[in-house]
Amino acid sequence: MIPDSLSNADAQLSLLELKCRRPVEHLLAGEYHSVFRGQGIEFEDVRRYQPGDDVRSMDWKVTARTGEPHIKRYIEQREQFLYLLVDVSASMIQSSGGRKRALITELCALLTMAAVRNNDRVSLILFTDRVEMVIPAGKGRSHALRIMDTMLNFEPTGRETAFKAVLSRFGHMARKHSVVFVISDFLASDYFDELRALAARHDLNAVNVLDTQTQLAASTELVHMQDTETGSQRYVDLKCTTQQTDEHPIALQEQMLQSGIGLMELGVDEDCVTALASYFQSRHRRVADETGG
Repeated sequence: MIPDSLSNADAQLSLLELKCRRPVEHLLAGEYHSVFRGQGIEFEDVRRYQPGDDVRSMDWKVTARTGEPHIKRYIEQREQFLYLLVDVSASMIQSSGGRKRALITELCALLTMAAVRNNDRVSLILFTDRVEMVIPAGKGRSHALRIMDTMLNFEPTGRETAFKAVLSRFGHMARKHSVVFVISDFLASDYFDELRALAARHDLNAVNVLDTQTQLAASTELVHMQDTETGSQRYVDLKCTTQQTDEHPIALQEQMLQSGIGLMELGVDEDCVTALASYFQSRHRRVADETGG
């Protein structure tokens, strides 16, 4: 039950948290942890060798340079960084009667809560044809609620999509290996080279949000339509447009596969929890096949 004293915005936030809590606690947190385990251990520094130290940790270069035996020290990498790069252009948050926005809000909530439960730090970056908002990496329930509240209520300034600005900004922000989800309908053409460069440094995952095809009468092929992002109006040949729309996901799949970028396809009518769990499981199987585990 949501208390009557809560405002409508607070009630929406509470309902979203309640909706996502159970699947995160009982399914997604475990799947998230098994897929995104981090890098294990990372180098910290060197120190002088002491009797009983493992000689396999000897740093021979420092030993040769100083004339005294030194060993390498490592620390366990206990936390990761999760970055959510979310396209909030008009085609993402104003189409499909708001279902796209509801879907990506739920997806971000699920990922954020799973990461926080894993003690990871989460950052949210919203973009259109510019970087709209950045929530720096943080952890804990209050931080997760801030991200979820932003996804529910943020109103962007821009309407179109341009990846270059956000990918360039992110490239300067994330100095260490991170888990990255880029969530968009990818109806742009300026992203692939930047995306491929980031994939070489980070665990990059692309989420392609697919719209449901509008069902029109079979006899109707030429229709007057308005572009959601630009506001321009024109006549569209539905026969040609449908063919191009059908080809776009296939081309995207091929691009991502060739570049080693994980691709999750999410339709506006799909169950978000089921789709995310399925993606985690396919990722886990692929990694196991590659490592022979």
